[in-house]
Amino acid sequence: MKLRVGDLVEVRSEAEILATLDEKGELDNLPFMPEMLRYSGRRLTVHKVAHKTCDTITRTGLRRMDDTVHLLEARCDGSGHGGCQTACLLYWKEAWLKKVDPAEPTVERAREPRLLPLLEVNTRKEPGPGGGERFSCQATELLRAAPRSLPLKSPGQFVTDVRSGNASVGRAVYGVLVALYNRYQGLSRRLLPAWLHIRGGLPWGGVRGTVTGRTPVELLDLRPGELVRIKPKEKILATVNEELLNRGMSFNEEMARHCGRTARVRARVERCVDEATGRMLEMKTACIVLDNVACTGMDLLNCPRGFYPFWREIWLERVEEPVPAEESA
Repeated sequence: MKLRVGDLVEVRSEAEILATLDEKGELDNLPFMPEMLRYSGRRLTVHKVAHKTCDTITRTGLRRMDDTVHLLEARCDGSGHGGCQTACLLYWKEAWLKKVDPAEPTVERAREPRLLPLLEVNTRKEPGPGGGERFSCQATELLRAAPRSLPLKSPGQFVTDVRSGNASVGRAVYGVLVALYNRYQGLSRRLLPAWLHIRGGLPWGGVRGTVTGRTPVELLDLRPGELVRIKPKEKILATVNEELLNRGMSFNEEMARHCGRTARVRARVERCVDEATGRMLEMKTACIVLDNVACTGMDLLNCPRGFYPFWREIWLERVEEPVPAEESA
């Protein structure tokens, strides 16, 4: 269909989707998950064209995907995967969708619960060492669904970014320049003496932690719906070590873009599936995700994956709710 950002689509019926899947409940090695069934028959807007995605398992950079999109606000709720709270943007194969005219009336369909048993069986992997439960989802199977690397020297990706509506020309150029700068910085750290390094050889943004030893913690007991402000970058950098970690949680330049922003707490994250192993990770210290604060991909060649960053409570501060005008009068 060659979908573009902003196109209106309808998720096909369960029977139509079932006809596209193999015995693993997959199409082109991409699982269709139980959490996606609630969208069957619904109309949604294309948020991004997922022609590429970042590898968060082996950190090899970008991977190429075909005939796949992300839909606006269609995120995994973890209900079929042990209550995972990562809230990933779901991947949708174009075969699971059909483009519709906004003027076309919606047709109510009866539910056909034929697909759920197949999907539920395939949410689990073989038990890990010691017999621990392991999950299978779109994130854990991403390297199978996107097996080909997409190097910086492949210019077609930037043309697709612009033509699909994922990015403007200016933003695509910015992404390339950041990638080239970071490539140079990496080479300079390996090959050049320290006095020739630009800004210490750090990647774009120059984010550097200042803590030596154990990093600090602050517990605010934030709850969904509360209003918070992300602290200034300098204050956050005073809580992370040289590897930009606070008790194992990473802070980076992409997150620094949101510093000073006010947002509401979306959820407290206490458990999430480890993409590399499929194991459920239990957080020793809960972290926070914020409404409408997602990865922009600007420092990752405009990767459209749209993760919700995890925030330590020490990186946030409560904000007093504004008083309605009628109450303050």
